[in-house]
Amino acid sequence: MPTLTTKQTNAVINGLKNLLADSYSLMAQTHVAHWNVEGPHFFSLHEAFQKQYEELFEAVDEIAERLRALEELAPGGLAVLAKLSPIAELPIEHLPAKDFVAHLLDGHEKLIARAEQLREACDEAGDLETQDLVIGRIQVHQKTCWMLRSTLKNL
Repeated sequence: MPTLTTKQTNAVINGLKNLLADSYSLMAQTHVAHWNVEGPHFFSLHEAFQKQYEELFEAVDEIAERLRALEELAPGGLAVLAKLSPIAELPIEHLPAKDFVAHLLDGHEKLIARAEQLREACDEAGDLETQDLVIGRIQVHQKTCWMLRSTLKNL
């Protein structure tokens, strides 16, 4: 196995920290949507959002544990994670259901874009184990985007 350069290692580590922060942010925003969605699609969206934030909760743990396996500390704390993620918070106000769905879709798309950069950094570093985790996360988020886009067509 080739020796990784510090630059390659840092790109993977920083990418994992970003993926952790983005996933945590999406988990929190999805939970807010779960609590606050209203309207005729309440029951279906409430249940869908719950499944999504529960899946993200498990993903956050898996990503943090990958950082630890690489002998890095996982970042934590709301302020720290918020600084690492470009995903905006939902306003706490009455919103149409479509606004919750659109906001979450935007968050998933931002996460995918940064995860794709991490996938490439893993490839350059020859870190196939981390790359495998990242590819799996991208697949989950792509599927969620498809579901959210399909939902938007009916709201």
